[in-house]
Amino acid sequence: DFVKGWEDELEAMNKGKEGALFRYPDSFIRLLLFMHVYLHLPYRQLEGFTKALARYVKGLKVPDHSSIQWRAEKLPVKLDKALIDSNEDVIIALDASGIKVSNRGEWMRHKWKVKRGYLKIHIAVDVKRKKIMALKVTDEKVGDGRMLQPLIKEASKSSELAKTIGDGAYDTKSNFRYLDAEGIEPVIKVRKNASSKAGGCMPRKLVSQEYLRNPEAWKRKHGYGQRWMAETALSSYKRTFGEYVSAKKMDNMVGELMVKANLYNVFVGLTANL
Repeated sequence: DFVKGWEDELEAMNKGKEGALFRYPDSFIRLLLFMHVYLHLPYRQLEGFTKALARYVKGLKVPDHSSIQWRAEKLPVKLDKALIDSNEDVIIALDASGIKVSNRGEWMRHKWKVKRGYLKIHIAVDVKRKKIMALKVTDEKVGDGRMLQPLIKEASKSSELAKTIGDGAYDTKSNFRYLDAEGIEPVIKVRKNASSKAGGCMPRKLVSQEYLRNPEAWKRKHGYGQRWMAETALSSYKRTFGEYVSAKKMDNMVGELMVKANLYNVFVGLTANL
């Protein structure tokens, strides 16, 4: 497909551009980047693969490895809306997990008790279609609850949200107020010792009273059990792409994790069509 639209895409990309013009369309670079993160092919090997592929694909031009890396690092860092747009009201589940910044030197860190920081990925998953609707990357010091609002804002760009499901980490008054203001039903598990008084937040009071009265009935009524979809998505994501990033710079780490999320959504879409 990218070969058929090669010239048209380049013409659109180079319109009004100053300096050297692009020679390879974004769609082609994105394909190579998918292979880079999924097959763990270094850029030099990607160049060799592309040369071999060009024998069978007429009109395919081969970039050198440095051009692939430069263009890959300049691609927009965001989820592909074409993969996640929905005309229906969406129910999302939230969760977070750690990602190692390197897969090297595990024995040395264990031997010498050296602690190395890690990244956290925060995701919002469509519980029906099982796709990642939003992804944010932070360091390990950022709590899950602080990322609810950024995730909701991002997911809302592609779909109307009807309900948000989260565990006790998202149980804050500010989160309840925000969801109420956005017209989104909060299905957030409150703490066992939560107060049933409003304390300035009526939405949380209503959830607390119903949950504390009968937790199991509350879970069944509001579909809290669907939260497992976020856990499943994180598990599948890490088993498919690994629990670490290969990039060295923070911006490139975020880009790598976002590319993996896009590829994850591609795989989920293919599975749904089988």
